[in-house]
Amino acid sequence: MKQLFDDVSQQCSKLTTKAYSTSFSLGINCLGRQFHAPIYSIYGFVRFADEIVDTFHAYNKQELFTEFKRDTYLAIERNISLNPILNSFQEVVNKYKIDHELIACFLQSMETDLSQETHTEDSYNTYILGSAEVVGLMCLYVFTDNNKHQYESLKPLAMKLGAAFQKINFLRDLKDDTHTLGRQYFPQLQQQILTQELKQKIENEIAQDFNDGLAGIKLLPTDAKFGVYIAYTYYLQLFKKIKALPPHQILNTRVRVSNAHKIALLATTYLRVKTIGI
Repeated sequence: MKQLFDDVSQQCSKLTTKAYSTSFSLGINCLGRQFHAPIYSIYGFVRFADEIVDTFHAYNKQELFTEFKRDTYLAIERNISLNPILNSFQEVVNKYKIDHELIACFLQSMETDLSQETHTEDSYNTYILGSAEVVGLMCLYVFTDNNKHQYESLKPLAMKLGAAFQKINFLRDLKDDTHTLGRQYFPQLQQQILTQELKQKIENEIAQDFNDGLAGIKLLPTDAKFGVYIAYTYYLQLFKKIKALPPHQILNTRVRVSNAHKIALLATTYLRVKTIGI
């Protein structure tokens, strides 16, 4: 019975999300139940692609990624894959009619990490589009459930929220990206030195993206709103911690919000939303 295999596939995506991201797991749990499985499936797909380019240093990453990309499109075309992560992802893509251009854009950004170490302003913006903004749009396809008018109206704001999350990730991971992976995403970063002026510029961009993203969250369908707002709250707290640190410390440490703090934020955010709304 294929349904049993599909159920197992969805559980694999859920397990992957819980293993790799406490923040997104808590956020997904705050969505309406109908959104849990599809968002887990999108995250599992994104996570596996990212792991290939970031982690598997002892293997031929280009070969692995080429196979993963090929198998992704085959899964979508065939409506099945023996890779449970891809099987659960193709089900979401086909059910919600997710634009295949979003998938291609995401995979292209991931693949650039295999060879591109520095970025120009154009390639930086293209990378953010593919690595973060289109992932938000895949989720938006699920949240709007084939309501094209609602999707199109929320699309620009969802992209801004994805951009904010990714720029915060870049600052959070600056130490590992620079010293371990040899990558430099910020085009203005000269000789691996983060100046206060550049840090402030990036923070101003993030603040604007956050404002636009929050406006979009307020317009989401009710069952999606709180879960996305929780993810926003976690990233906002991480952003505040980054802003409080001097540039040299960002380059030498990985800023994080502890799991205990995340759970406390979940509780306080829930009470605030119940009292005054989003």
